[in-house]
Amino acid sequence: MNVNPLKPHAAASGSAASGPSAASGPSPAPAPRPHLVEVRHLRYFQAVAEELHFGRAAARLGIAQPPLSQQIRRLEELLGVTLFDRTTRRVLLTDAGAVLLEGAERVVQTLDGVLDATRRAAGGETGRLAVAFASSVMFQTLPSLLRAFRDRYPDVVLELRELPTGLQLAALKAGEIDVGFVREPPETTGVVTETVMREPLVVAVSREHALAGGEGGGVAPDDLFLEDVRALADEPFVLFPEELAPGLHAQVMAVCRASGFEPRVVQESRELYTTVSLVEAGLGVTLVPASIRKMGWEGVRYLPVGGVETRIDMAWREDAERPVRPVVESFLELVREELGVGVHAAGRGCGNPTGNRP
Repeated sequence: MNVNPLKPHAAASGSAASGPSAASGPSPAPAPRPHLVEVRHLRYFQAVAEELHFGRAAARLGIAQPPLSQQIRRLEELLGVTLFDRTTRRVLLTDAGAVLLEGAERVVQTLDGVLDATRRAAGGETGRLAVAFASSVMFQTLPSLLRAFRDRYPDVVLELRELPTGLQLAALKAGEIDVGFVREPPETTGVVTETVMREPLVVAVSREHALAGGEGGGVAPDDLFLEDVRALADEPFVLFPEELAPGLHAQVMAVCRASGFEPRVVQESRELYTTVSLVEAGLGVTLVPASIRKMGWEGVRYLPVGGVETRIDMAWREDAERPVRPVVESFLELVREELGVGVHAAGRGCGNPTGNRP
């Protein structure tokens, strides 16, 4: 077949017509990409949807109107929907926009709540705090400290546990409690202690005891001082086990030894209430912190031991594996503030995490 080279072939003509030069129609709309929607888009949209006015929404957000309009158009492109019907006189939500507004309000509200809770947790205003205390510390200022903490940090859940000093130190090391109030604690690796209270030691005797003026004794309570502790040399003692309160146990033993005798322990008691009850019954005598007087046993007399004090320390765990939590820091600071001790009172630092503070 002869082909005239000056006459285009029909097939070639058709192929040319379908080339790029003939593509003059509009470009297809980009595919929706909802995964690129950001929280700021929802905040901008919510402001416009609630104000139904771009100018007022921009003023509410603290931005200029043109960028706001651009962000709304960007959001519509990402979703592939029209959110507002716009005219020169009004702005109205479309059905799609109404659905998005309802969901956006929940998302923004939930996110704001999460962010606020996060900030408050970092500031030690929320969370759980486990505080333990030796039973006798409850007769000091601990109840008022707990009340002050609850008033200042009402969203912190306080867990209270009554434990003797030895068990508190073990619980701190195990991470079972956050803060403890202990008497005369021994040095414990990984546990920091800070003295927050002091009080005198007293001798507890039965009201019928000669040292209390009973049975014709006639010794006034204020007449018994450290040098007179020798009068207890032949007395039976009711004492708590060493492992429960090692520091206070050692102090009681030291007071007796300084007076030249070894106390004759006839009965050990693991509970303070039991100890004082046994003293009341005349089974023996004991040395206890002066605040025990608040227990109100009518059959017990408390005789001062001049110049002998026992200390109460606040204790917490602090090491590389377990940094101090913000809620613990909040509690420590409140105690220091309320009692006028520690860092605020003496300008001390954070202490040595391998031992005791002075």
